[in-house]
Amino acid sequence: MTEYITKICDNGNIAVDDTILVKDAVATAGSKILEGFKPLFSAEAVTRLLDKGYTVSGKTATGEFGLDLVGEFSYYAPQDGNLKGAAAELVAKGDVKAALGVDMNGATRRAAALSGVDFLKPTYGTVSRYGVISCAASGEQLGVYAKNADGIREIMDVIAGHDSKDGTSLPEEKYDYSISAVNGKKVCIVKELLDKADDAAKAKVLAVAEALKADGVVVETVSLDVFDLANTAWQILMCAETCNNVSRYDGVKFGHRAEKYRNIDELYVNTRTEGFNFLTKTVILYGSDVLSKNRYKDCFDKSLRVRRVVSEKMAELFASYAAVLTPVCSKTSYEDYDINDAFIKVFEESVFTCVPNLIGAPALVTSGVQFIGKNFSESTLLSLGASAEGKGE
Repeated sequence: MTEYITKICDNGNIAVDDTILVKDAVATAGSKILEGFKPLFSAEAVTRLLDKGYTVSGKTATGEFGLDLVGEFSYYAPQDGNLKGAAAELVAKGDVKAALGVDMNGATRRAAALSGVDFLKPTYGTVSRYGVISCAASGEQLGVYAKNADGIREIMDVIAGHDSKDGTSLPEEKYDYSISAVNGKKVCIVKELLDKADDAAKAKVLAVAEALKADGVVVETVSLDVFDLANTAWQILMCAETCNNVSRYDGVKFGHRAEKYRNIDELYVNTRTEGFNFLTKTVILYGSDVLSKNRYKDCFDKSLRVRRVVSEKMAELFASYAAVLTPVCSKTSYEDYDINDAFIKVFEESVFTCVPNLIGAPALVTSGVQFIGKNFSESTLLSLGASAEGKGE
């Protein structure tokens, strides 16, 4: 991706992705539909960092509403060869201490893996979503990029905790992000996910497994064939919620407005036709379909039931294991591709990342691999990440 940053502070140490509000800084979520929009307030996570003396360096490009693989379909930063995420790359280069990103469909985790940095998608509700440009509210979560587990711990200690302005915020004021020894912990590798990755991605997982074993972690391979089902359920829910949430962008109050229209209906249609890219339009159409009268029960309602089943299956797994070790992507790099192929490409890659979004569980990307844990197990994930860091490269 061509690097795209809206500069706010020359010496800032925190980057903020373009789906998170910073007062008086343009916030577009990577979409033409929000061109020129400036919010009147900052997201709660940003405010907490500013109150602690951190400074925002700028807003970083994201793919339109975070729907693509790693941010390649931003209206403001087109593809440019080997695909990378802007925020992850800034952290990797050392230009900023950390970055905030919204994980809705795994784009932030994939970006972290490809850039060789860490990203934590925390337990749903532990970090305020107030000030996030929301699409799939039941599964998206604000998280943190940093160079290592300790960097993530530092930022999470600041931004996590109850926020009365966010209806999905959990009541606890503080959470445990301590890093400790991992000797004696048990981690499993899910065979079905490992088999979906290419040799290079598999090698990263196996290298991290060996590093964990050297630190006294027990690593076992298990079979759990729920990830394809979970992926289908999450894509249905995500598309349905996104379809509903982006309906507010109509060219009336803010953002892009079509120049040519004869009545209010044409204003809506022309503005949205010009303002959304092909992938977003596909998600809207699919979301409309699964919410329709003839499909609601068989698609949307059934996906909610699948969410419960997957949650129960993962709870059974976590009764025996501290975390699941998986690939983040099917490969170790992505190259330019046509946006007309994006919907199926994202669907295929999301099988590795869907479960934490579907059930609200935490997930940590480090050393190019992913650890998934039970709710509120971030301390365990960060400890495993600290043990593995750099050993999957």
